[in-house]
Amino acid sequence: MKLSIIISILVISSIENISAQNAYFKLGQQALMDGDFKAAVTQLEKACLIDSTNANALWMLGYSYYHSENYRKSIAAYTKEISINPTDATAYYYRARAKSYLGKDNQLTVADKEKCLIGAIFDLTKAISIDPNDTKNKYYQTRGIAYREYGIFKLQAGGHFYDKNRGINSLKASISDFEKVLEDNPGRADISALIDISRQKLDDAFAHK
Repeated sequence: MKLSIIISILVISSIENISAQNAYFKLGQQALMDGDFKAAVTQLEKACLIDSTNANALWMLGYSYYHSENYRKSIAAYTKEISINPTDATAYYYRARAKSYLGKDNQLTVADKEKCLIGAIFDLTKAISIDPNDTKNKYYQTRGIAYREYGIFKLQAGGHFYDKNRGINSLKASISDFEKVLEDNPGRADISALIDISRQKLDDAFAHK
């Protein structure tokens, strides 16, 4: 077969792949916008199978997995997206949220729960470092919740996972993050309520020696 014919076949095949990927991508994007996340997953999985380097498709796939409560796959999709676009604060944010929800799964081992909870804090800290001027302070607020969950975990876990000092420090960090949000948004009663919860947990920790 002549080289020119081989090149023509490769070009046509490449164009067909791009066309198919674009079709799946657009269908997935529309399904996501319509709130049909399961349909979005179906289409975006196909788009990413054709081109695993499409950061936009991976981001939307991670988002669709997240809203379908498939947190493991959401984490995996966002991890791939971050490897392509390591300065995407929103990818770290949603990966953190997926890790937080996965960390509540009672079927996980205690070690895996801790890994998820610490991972969520790490991702949110990374998001803050990338986008420190987040006007809604959603990264600080979500990290405040993550710190509180980790603090409670360290205070309630058994064996070598129990660590009172780390639990107390995590609760203090939780309060600090919430206070940062409240300082920028003084009228938010929901943040005041979150501070009260973390303070109560901290008081309980000090009360139990």
